[in-house]
Amino acid sequence: MKKRIFQLIILCFPLILIAQNTEGHKEKRVTSVIDSSQANNMVLKQTFVVNVALDSVWNAYTTKEGWESWATAKAEIDFKLNGLIKTNYNNDGEIGDDSTIYLHIINYIPKTMLTLQAELTKNFPEFMKADEKDLYNMILFEEIEPSKTKVTSYGIGYKNNKKYMSLMKFFIDGNEQSYLNLISYLESGKPSVKY
Repeated sequence: MKKRIFQLIILCFPLILIAQNTEGHKEKRVTSVIDSSQANNMVLKQTFVVNVALDSVWNAYTTKEGWESWATAKAEIDFKLNGLIKTNYNNDGEIGDDSTIYLHIINYIPKTMLTLQAELTKNFPEFMKADEKDLYNMILFEEIEPSKTKVTSYGIGYKNNKKYMSLMKFFIDGNEQSYLNLISYLESGKPSVKY
């Protein structure tokens, strides 16, 4: 349970994403870049194209139905500036219990950009909690064609040090599963994993 909660929060600070196509063989669909050119910080950029309309991708990120279809068992969304996305992986849990994840909606431009900031819970290492105010996820949405959308996600605020680097494998594994679920849900109507 704690691992699933941590994975959803980490989704808000993406690192690497590899998806598979519907023909069963692996195809690299996501490019990932870690920019550590600033001495103290890293920016984690992740880009992928999904073969659905922009509206569908936007709804997956901004509605209760969207989140519950690919990301979490339960969700409540107050989608507005300074709004809140509340999620819970536990089917038997309730929104508001100690396994609830809170994502603050910092700002957005409809169907273009969304910036989120997670409240870091007891499931996170102490050193990350100390950096909580610096950690953001900015997600950009771009229509390429009527049925093709590009998503670019920036994890901002990671510190360029050994402690953060030691968590990368865990982050990568969680993000791969979450984004495989998103792509599967958007392209086939069925998530690869149901929470």
